[in-house]
Amino acid sequence: MAAPQLDALDQQLIDMLASDARVSNRRIAAELGVTEGTVRGRIKRLQQDGLIAFTAITGFEMGKRAKLAFINVQVDVHRVRELAQVIADIPGINAVLITMGEFNITAMCLIDELEALVELASDKILSIDGVHHVETSIAVKTVKYNARMAKITRPEVIDDDD
Repeated sequence: MAAPQLDALDQQLIDMLASDARVSNRRIAAELGVTEGTVRGRIKRLQQDGLIAFTAITGFEMGKRAKLAFINVQVDVHRVRELAQVIADIPGINAVLITMGEFNITAMCLIDELEALVELASDKILSIDGVHHVETSIAVKTVKYNARMAKITRPEVIDDDD
């Protein structure tokens, strides 16, 4: 499947929505010099192509004790993509990244208790055939977090369509 082509108008529209997703189609149209119908059509196409989505992003403070945790995973080099998908399919895992360095996969999740992290890292991920080693870390203070870059949600509100 070919990557969707974005023109300058699409990019301007995305930039405006990224700055303020609540901006009206009328205002976007006026600022970009196009009709509201064009804006509506473009937004619909961008959503259908999976290039944009609208959602409420909650702060970490919404989860009273929730902490962002990282699980670094060392796996068989020739199975990295396969095992990254296996890890991504585990309930409670919010993001999976293929990385370079000592670990080839990093998984991210929100946890309320250390036991949940032990269950994910040791009981679920470490037990996967081809996984050699896991190492965990927990964010104790968030200094900067850009929700536009990576949306982290609590496991019970994860959308299965993502």
